[in-house]
Amino acid sequence: MKSNVIYYIGLVAVAIIWGVNFGVSRWAMEVFPAEVFVLLRFGLALPLLFIILKISEGSVSVARKDMWSLAIIGLFGVTVLELLVMYSIKFTTLANASLLNVAPWPIFAALFAPLFTKEKMTARVMTGGFVALVGVTLIILGGQDGFDLGSEYMLGNLLALSISLIGALFNLACMPLMNKYSPMRVTTWYILFGTMFLLPFTLSGWTRIEWDGVSAITWGAVAYNVFLCTIAAFVIWNLSMKHVGAAKANFYRYFVPASAAAAGVLFFNESIAIAQIIGGIVIILGLAWIASERKTVLPAVEKEDTV
Repeated sequence: MKSNVIYYIGLVAVAIIWGVNFGVSRWAMEVFPAEVFVLLRFGLALPLLFIILKISEGSVSVARKDMWSLAIIGLFGVTVLELLVMYSIKFTTLANASLLNVAPWPIFAALFAPLFTKEKMTARVMTGGFVALVGVTLIILGGQDGFDLGSEYMLGNLLALSISLIGALFNLACMPLMNKYSPMRVTTWYILFGTMFLLPFTLSGWTRIEWDGVSAITWGAVAYNVFLCTIAAFVIWNLSMKHVGAAKANFYRYFVPASAAAAGVLFFNESIAIAQIIGGIVIILGLAWIASERKTVLPAVEKEDTV
């Protein structure tokens, strides 16, 4: 575990960044339509990612045949995933969406990992994952809104559940490419394709923006999303996932609702229940148990001709 401590810290840091963003994004989406805000987040990050990639690695190229894989990953991992998040919240309760798009994600990742990697599900990961799942359930159900399986929320619930499935497959599909390229290069290219596919969904949104209402706080929220939630978080997450394994890494998404609840208390004067505090402690215990297991790092794949 010792050699991977820095990567586990990275996973926790990213989960905290993403959790806090539930609150930060509220400020931006008071002005920007959700799909426009998502495009701003990835579109503004994209040139910076390519500049950083060029400076740090000397080139930005990938093999021609990998373009198709990166395009598909970008389509589902950025475009489809982000649109599903928006519409799942629209058609179901926040508690339903939070539980269904967070809790099953690591489980799907663990189940499908053998299709993409040589990772094996161990008793330690299963036990720690189950404990963490109990914790995240306590946090979400301990809030003001309970879990509701009413028929009026069926569409939103199915959309939220599909987020977990698509997100898990998205993470796993990155793993073979990250044995060939750096996490930075993979991240930059799939965000490029994902941003391109997002463009048609934003065409009508720009006319609905009241630019007089764009304040310093709004631009601060945009900057938080560009620099922390996208550039820093995606690269750190993929780098950490490469070293600890996709199955283990995805269980660290359970820190997202915990940090979101904490951010609500600290910055938005929201209340917190005893069950949510207990849930946070349970998550930490479960993930610490997972982190105590070593992972065998897969050998790198030889690089091919690039474009």
